[in-house]
Amino acid sequence: MQRIVKSRLITTYHEGVVNQREDLVVTEYPLTIFVNDEEFATLVCTPEHLEELTVGFLASEGVIEQCADLKQVLIDEERGLAYVETHRVNALSKNLHAKRYLTSCCGNSRQSFYFYNDARTVKKQLAQTVSLRYTDCFALMRSMQEEAETFRETGGVHNAALCDQNGILIARLDIGRHNALDKIYGHCLQNGIPLDDKVIVFSGRVSSEVLIKTAKIGCQIVLSKSAPTELALDLADQLGITVVGFIRNRSLNVYTHSERIRA
Repeated sequence: MQRIVKSRLITTYHEGVVNQREDLVVTEYPLTIFVNDEEFATLVCTPEHLEELTVGFLASEGVIEQCADLKQVLIDEERGLAYVETHRVNALSKNLHAKRYLTSCCGNSRQSFYFYNDARTVKKQLAQTVSLRYTDCFALMRSMQEEAETFRETGGVHNAALCDQNGILIARLDIGRHNALDKIYGHCLQNGIPLDDKVIVFSGRVSSEVLIKTAKIGCQIVLSKSAPTELALDLADQLGITVVGFIRNRSLNVYTHSERIRA
């Protein structure tokens, strides 16, 4: 099994004093996904929950719609390969998917969606099947941060959690914010977990990419301890998603669709 953190000898400088000590750093791991023997994409990720990541990514890209579309998923951790066989592949998705190298960084775009597949696979949240109190937002963020041990050790990963009003149902981490969300999505698909009444809690800023991933998963609320971007909020307005940011100490900001957050 691949290690997600490794120890390195580093030199530190603090108030004029130079020291050497061991420090923990996160691992970057390339995973190349093959779909029906054709190379599809390479993800740079944290090497855990790789099957969930593969399933969630393919669903997010519209290659599959449900786990019943899959024959098998085989992960070769040693070589960083995922072999996926499907009963069917969405032909439109396959033709329109732009093969690219997805790093742990976020891309930039002046358009609402980076790719046509994004516009095709997002789910608009027109109903209101979940709501939170302000106190719930603080409690859920606190719970996620309490579980974020790897972040406390390294400062090098993003944390995401799927929650309901009562607490965390599943938490995942990754160097790539999009990967953490795909791991959650893959787990939910593999275990038949309904998503329209759930909440995403996230450690980083709410970029347009994070907002699009949330919409693809099908959640109506995303909570973050950081800031949203303008494009993310424009998308949230269009897609019916509630964005709550800067959840810190005893304050927060509700940016879109505030009807889901109550006193």
